[in-house]
Amino acid sequence: MRATNANVADMLAALAGGVGAARFLSGLLDVVPATEVTAIVNTGDDDKFHGLWVCPDLDSVTYHLSGNHNHETGWGLADETFRVMEGLDRFGSPTWFRLGDRDLATHLYRTERLNAGATLSEVTSEIAKAWGLEINLIPMTNDRVATRITIADNHEEQSLQEWFVKNQSTPVVESVRFENAEMAQAAPGVIEALSQAETIIICPSNPIISISPILAVPKIREVLIDRRDHVVGVSPIIAGRTVRGPADRLMDALGIEVSCVGVAATYQDFCGTLVIDSRDADLAGRVNSLGVRAVISDTMMSNSRIAAALARETVAART
Repeated sequence: MRATNANVADMLAALAGGVGAARFLSGLLDVVPATEVTAIVNTGDDDKFHGLWVCPDLDSVTYHLSGNHNHETGWGLADETFRVMEGLDRFGSPTWFRLGDRDLATHLYRTERLNAGATLSEVTSEIAKAWGLEINLIPMTNDRVATRITIADNHEEQSLQEWFVKNQSTPVVESVRFENAEMAQAAPGVIEALSQAETIIICPSNPIISISPILAVPKIREVLIDRRDHVVGVSPIIAGRTVRGPADRLMDALGIEVSCVGVAATYQDFCGTLVIDSRDADLAGRVNSLGVRAVISDTMMSNSRIAAALARETVAART
């Protein structure tokens, strides 16, 4: 059952991307009223497939929070079929990015509305409402910002989805950039939410390809720096490894220590507190030495109870 009172916190804002963020936000809404939360979601890995505009992180959050996500994969919808992809296989179309039949309805609707002139913020709000969500779900920007990955051995640049899905995150990365980020504007409501929130949470998301694209949008990082004491991050690295996804491989390739200490170093100019896993308790001193206050908790969200407890402790952890 979702929380129905506002005793835990006033207004909250969260920077989110990926399955870890979706799980955390689900736990957060068990302890905080959804109407008190604004989730600002990464759109750097959005891309077009089969003529349709796909927003993986926005959709993962939407499907998780509505209770319709695929528990086995962590992405997509439960009880999904792939008849359309099977049909495209027959024609030799590239189908390495698998879109389920039910999931296609979301992308068809989004693309139709965007082609009609609606902004991504407007469409996101419509989709969230259709799935019964009360949380304020906002894309980081209505402009196109694309995460681009440069491969070390041949210096080839790939889209995020090419590297992550098509190539299974196996090519060693040389660098990451966020195309057009410097020209983008934060979506309506983003700066206001970050400026007014009692607590700003950095969800346990990939620091490189989920959180950094959001920070690359002008003014967002600056607001966080100004409100550093209100910012609480949750480390996605536990005992030197990520729970899911390629954060550890990216951090290592980019010269960032694969630990909660590396996360703290990446976030230290805008994050006053970092929640780390109990298995990393021995690293708390190193996190503190960076000027980031370490708070120890169970961050392995193996079930909804642990996710809710982590969310409660994260909200309470603000300095």
